[in-house]
Amino acid sequence: MIDHVLNIGILAHVDAGKTSLTERLLFETGVIDRLGSVDDGSTQTDTGEIERRRGITIRTAVASFVLGGLRVNLVDTPGHADFVAEVERALGVLDGAVLVLSAVEGVQPHTRVLMRTLRKLRLPTLIFVNKIDRAGAREHDLLADIRRRLWPSCVPLNTVDGIGGPRAVTRPVADPYEAAEVLAERDDELLELLVEGKAPDDAAVRAVLARQCGEGVAYPVLFGSAITGQGLPELLDAVAEFFPAVPRVAQEGPAVGTVFAIERAPSGEKVAYVRVRSGVLRVREPLTFYRGQGQSGGAASKPPAGSKPAGTRADGEAGMNHGAGNPAGTRRRGDGDVDGGPGPHAYEGRLTALAVAGDPRETRALAGDIVKVWGVPEIRVGDRLGEPERAGVARHFTPPSLETVVRPRVPGQEPRLHAALLALAEQDPLIGTRTLAGGDTSVLLYGEVQKEVIGETLARDFGVEAVFEPSRPVYFERPAGTGEAVEEMQRQGRNAFMATVGLRVEPAPRGSGVGYRLEVDLGSLPLAFHRAIEESVRLALREGPHGWPVTDVLVTLTRTGYSSPVTVAGDFRRRTPIVLARALRRAGTVVYEPCHRFEAEVPLEAFGPVSAQLAGLGGEVRDARRHGEGWVLEGEIPAAVVHEVERRLPGLSHGEGVWWSEPAGDRPLR
Repeated sequence: MIDHVLNIGILAHVDAGKTSLTERLLFETGVIDRLGSVDDGSTQTDTGEIERRRGITIRTAVASFVLGGLRVNLVDTPGHADFVAEVERALGVLDGAVLVLSAVEGVQPHTRVLMRTLRKLRLPTLIFVNKIDRAGAREHDLLADIRRRLWPSCVPLNTVDGIGGPRAVTRPVADPYEAAEVLAERDDELLELLVEGKAPDDAAVRAVLARQCGEGVAYPVLFGSAITGQGLPELLDAVAEFFPAVPRVAQEGPAVGTVFAIERAPSGEKVAYVRVRSGVLRVREPLTFYRGQGQSGGAASKPPAGSKPAGTRADGEAGMNHGAGNPAGTRRRGDGDVDGGPGPHAYEGRLTALAVAGDPRETRALAGDIVKVWGVPEIRVGDRLGEPERAGVARHFTPPSLETVVRPRVPGQEPRLHAALLALAEQDPLIGTRTLAGGDTSVLLYGEVQKEVIGETLARDFGVEAVFEPSRPVYFERPAGTGEAVEEMQRQGRNAFMATVGLRVEPAPRGSGVGYRLEVDLGSLPLAFHRAIEESVRLALREGPHGWPVTDVLVTLTRTGYSSPVTVAGDFRRRTPIVLARALRRAGTVVYEPCHRFEAEVPLEAFGPVSAQLAGLGGEVRDARRHGEGWVLEGEIPAAVVHEVERRLPGLSHGEGVWWSEPAGDRPLR
């Protein structure tokens, strides 16, 4: 009988053997009777045609196995940096993580990015060093690298005999003294034992390790091979011992959960993955879903049926993520109300079917379960079941910094392409789309591999061959001052507009996004006209005077007028962008580029070439210090060139350079 459930993620740099490890875990626990292969496309979790052909994970997949009374839901996430958004969504539903390294390549740049994120979240993590059977595999010096580059408090639980060959075998670490020395820094009882010269008890040391692992301050390390199976029994034991499982009991109250992935069934029906936090989830029961900040799912998407406009509202990040701003009718949790707008958007739904991961025969889902659900057409990634998100959507990885324009190869297929991109945006909200002047559509990207995959998906799943322009950086605009404009009703002439609109634009605080408020009485216009003006403002701000989204701006409606019954909402929709554009020109806007704070570790001889390359790409080195046998460079660099630096660094540093960066504000475009 299953009395506990545990959701763990497998994270890794690309080619570390993450999907092969997933296969081995399923094989060792009896879920499958034959090991799949990444090379021949027969793995359990890489089920998509593109994934099998390319040999990479693109979409998060869930597989389950049982350890005694514990059901473990294994979430296999992408390793390629272009699909880091998938990893970000998975992190929010995990109880623990296994970070996979290659014993040959060791700590890679993306490994450090993942580890920093895991540490920031304090997510219990095991480090699995894979490929001990490969030539060039290392143990002791690699463990030293792990402690130096990832985290000092890393505790090996096994060691390897014959490393670097096909007969490499693992055995447990017999002496707990080394582990006690590492853990004693945060445990007074262990420290006292060591000071007194007493031998620590192995069980006591493991108990301390379990506690510190649960707190996210110490990390067990296991060596092994997903190909030969060495180290896998120890890994399974460690998963059960060191990760905090969730008791699987029926709790009173409505179901609460998080939607973290979306896929389409062969019939085209939308299927969602939900992590249940509490309560009991059943089919056909009325449910309430909440949509928080930045979850519109694409610039051209419409608000779900039943949404209501806010009289005043302040939305964040609208200019940064094209399609990540809110449409009228959805509102960010925690946004300021000037005249009392509504709370987070809520919608109702009833499940027509559900399937609990690990036991599809189950008719209900309990706390800790991951469940696939059918029957809610409005559902999107990031939606909350049962209660709104208190703190909004946390971002742990870099937002996309590239943009490309996409067109159908066959003229006339623009509507089909647009619909396909919106469907992809439902699966990946960071694929923000916006319509450019002239009708073209732009898409946000992490990198060129992601662009190739989107193109293949459009052709295979939607029958649209797409042509992509070269990728370009993503910029945005902020108003430089205050500007106002008014257009009165015109009753005659070819350009007659039966609507009066006056708008004022002014700078808003950094990070506040797009704010909208009224300086006229709410009852001065029918509600449909107010909705038309606000929606038009938000749409128009997606392309400012210089062609980029406008953010950190407050737009005030200063004047209105209409003639009943002649005026219709379309008059306000056509007039508002003209007035807003004029007000923005009078205010002036400045184009900004998002920046990253970076840290680069390079050998001594690479200091000059790397510094020159950073300067040539617009970076600023603000600190350089000697560290061991190399240099550590810290500074700021435009987000748009981060991928280019990562691509060039191995050649400039003879393969020894390590790069890490994170979003850190912005600066005017030079």
